[in-house]
Amino acid sequence: MRPPLSPAMERWRSRICRRTRPRFQGLSFNRLIPNLMTLVGLCAGLTAIRFALLERWDAAAAAIVVAGVIDGLDGRIARLLKATTRFGAEFDSLAYFLCFGVSPALVLYLWTLETWGGLGWAPCLMFAVCAALRLARFNAAIDGAPKPAYTYNFFVGVPAPAGAGLALFPLFLWLQAEVSGLAPLAEIARHPAFAGALLLAVAALMVSTLPTWSFKNFKVPNEYVLPLLLGAGLAVALLVSEPWATFALIGLLYVISLPFGLRSYRRLRAEAEALAAAAPPAPIEDRRTA
Repeated sequence: MRPPLSPAMERWRSRICRRTRPRFQGLSFNRLIPNLMTLVGLCAGLTAIRFALLERWDAAAAAIVVAGVIDGLDGRIARLLKATTRFGAEFDSLAYFLCFGVSPALVLYLWTLETWGGLGWAPCLMFAVCAALRLARFNAAIDGAPKPAYTYNFFVGVPAPAGAGLALFPLFLWLQAEVSGLAPLAEIARHPAFAGALLLAVAALMVSTLPTWSFKNFKVPNEYVLPLLLGAGLAVALLVSEPWATFALIGLLYVISLPFGLRSYRRLRAEAEALAAAAPPAPIEDRRTA
């Protein structure tokens, strides 16, 4: 029979035999997913500039579209995973500026506006500056006073991703014209005056106070669910068969929706003001002392 071990030897033996697992301090991987997606979108925006330098215009446009898709997903995924952080919001804004403020302007400059020299560079500067101002205003509003409930369904001005899509409308139109063999349309779409005027118009829309639908809290009535699904299937089919024409059409539909968004905002504001006027006044506490 083996003699018993001394207490010191027993402690040493248990320490050797015990399997320990190192514990690391930090965030869980789920909380990093939104920031990783933002990083991928940032890389897509930078890659668009590289493709433009190589005159691969279709790839440059596609890279900005990919950045826009990622931008539409990372915020929603962050809310689903409860991984919203101040760092993520600031990182997202920086990626916004590069992907939707700098990249579209540089792509359009290298594509057509370069032929006008400094005159062609001016709309690109205005577009990038207005994108930065719009993002700064958006970030400042986060820490501002609470707004009425109906305003959360709207953006103030055209958001940066939508502005980038509208700015790329001439490039989408030109790519479709090149595929379809429509030389006159391609010549019009690539004219510097067309691209420059559109850049300035979109820049003004981004810094404007025009209320535009955000679609974040958009609720679909039950009777419109099936038509919406059918429309989404049709949109996917068009994207597969004629992607550039579909992107151009989406831009046109967005511009058409702007007056309807303004009308909806005014209607909701009028209803809120009417409810506030009809509400009974709050009781005033009698603070008189005896």
